[in-house]
Amino acid sequence: MIALFFEGIIFAIERVIPFNLALYIRGFNLKVMGQLNTADLLVQCLENEGVEYIFGLPGEENLHILEALKNSSIRFITTRHEQGAAFMADVYGRLTGKAGVCLSTLGPGATNLMTGVADANLDGAPLVAITGQVGTDRMHIESHQYLDLVAMFAPVTKWNKQIVRPSITPEVIRKAFKVAQSEKPGATHIDLPENIAAMPVDGKPLSKDNQEKVYAAYKTLNAAAIAISKAKNPLILAGNGAIRAGASEALTEFATSLNIPVANTFMGKGAIPYTHPLALWTIGLQQRDVITCAFEESDLVIAVGYDLIEYSPKKWNPEGNTPIIHIGMTSAEIDSSYIPLVEVVGDISDSLLDILKRSDRQGKPTPHAASLKTEIREEYEHYALDQGFPVKPQKIIYDLRQVMGPEDIVISDVGAHKMWMARHYHCDTPNTCLISNGFAAMGIAIPGGLAAKLVYPDRKVVAVTGDGGFMMNCQELETALRVGTPFVTLIFNDNGYGLIEWKQINQFGESSFIKFGNPDFVKFAESMGLKGYRVKSADDLIPTLKLALEQPVPSVIDCPVDYAENIKFSQKAGDLSCQIWE
Repeated sequence: MIALFFEGIIFAIERVIPFNLALYIRGFNLKVMGQLNTADLLVQCLENEGVEYIFGLPGEENLHILEALKNSSIRFITTRHEQGAAFMADVYGRLTGKAGVCLSTLGPGATNLMTGVADANLDGAPLVAITGQVGTDRMHIESHQYLDLVAMFAPVTKWNKQIVRPSITPEVIRKAFKVAQSEKPGATHIDLPENIAAMPVDGKPLSKDNQEKVYAAYKTLNAAAIAISKAKNPLILAGNGAIRAGASEALTEFATSLNIPVANTFMGKGAIPYTHPLALWTIGLQQRDVITCAFEESDLVIAVGYDLIEYSPKKWNPEGNTPIIHIGMTSAEIDSSYIPLVEVVGDISDSLLDILKRSDRQGKPTPHAASLKTEIREEYEHYALDQGFPVKPQKIIYDLRQVMGPEDIVISDVGAHKMWMARHYHCDTPNTCLISNGFAAMGIAIPGGLAAKLVYPDRKVVAVTGDGGFMMNCQELETALRVGTPFVTLIFNDNGYGLIEWKQINQFGESSFIKFGNPDFVKFAESMGLKGYRVKSADDLIPTLKLALEQPVPSVIDCPVDYAENIKFSQKAGDLSCQIWE
């Protein structure tokens, strides 16, 4: 009766005061009476899902969620821009396999969130985005900052819903996490109107279901083994799915036992240790490279955890004539250049080990592609002692590799440096070089570095970015300082959009509209309370990196880069011949 009495008073007050104030009073009333509102229940559901962090910005329409988080085990990290928040959740999801969570208000907050959400969705990173929204009483009319967020997020998520009744909150949260974390992982979105957030509710989080392994069919395992046993020049293509599945150990055993070379996509780095004699390193540049020869000579490509979005099969199998075995957690996407001879769908590690048991390659010669390793390594080591200044990108990356340990993490932004990072930075273990390549969004490196340092505080973390990408989300360095995540940002500085210049020259013979000025990055860093360093010679880089990585605060290194190497590489690629095996 007391609760009904208070409800009657609240409804009477709501008739004569502003709507937002009424919502606040309603929420306060519920707290006094010890009753949960929808926002409280939502936070309990997030705790039940094991959420550690929520990255986001406060706003008028998510006030009740923020209030509920005050007494929660979840740490809310206030960012400087919603895009940064989404990128943090994106990288958290990639590193942990658990959905990263980001929060925004409605309108411009939600639109700012979308780039990072789209990146997670296309890169196969589990992420749950939560947005505030106007009350349901305003959705039928033109209203301040109102957009149909469910419709807006539909193209960039696996699933998204609005909480239209308080009682459905546990079901919506559970499904959002289940869908986001299920193979192939991606983004989901929950929209919570402010009046629904304030409403009383009875309920509790739903139990998490335990998903059992899915095993591949015996018929497909046998068919794959027969094809592998017969092939003369097989080649393994390892993608991000192998990383997500934790199949690195099984893949290494598979390749070693059958003596089959392995190439990885940009997002498949570390699927097999780069020091392994059968590791041919990375494929994925949009032009010919030495490793292209391996695919041209192959009579069987074994695609393990490969997503077409990582590198189009039209680049390595343009005529669709090369036989393919698809090994993954899900069936193959449809593409005229990717029509598998066999599809092995199930747990990747189990599938690889089962195929290994059934395969017999005794007496088979070493595939031709293995001979490429010597040439690839010689080119990589060629830049170890290069003294050119500005510093060649190959030299920067070679030195970075010397400083970083096997478990240390680099996050690559998007730009010309990304292509060089993909080609020259190699990994001992999975998830130690993260590259946005499905969506390829500039601005991911700095927010991603913060997230990586949160997940692995004892590892060295370096955010590798161009000057263009740096200026897109450099404000999150203040967030990094505030939350205590001391990572290093390494800037490849060419005073322009180097990747676009590279492509313009390749296509038109000249560049345009790509040059700009920059602030003094050292002073910029120092103005924020960070450490700033400038590389003045090729010999400076290693000692500067070591010094920066020892600092208790985030550091920024400004390194001038010589992107004349871009055009030299294109010319070399155009002259590439694969007649080395004739």
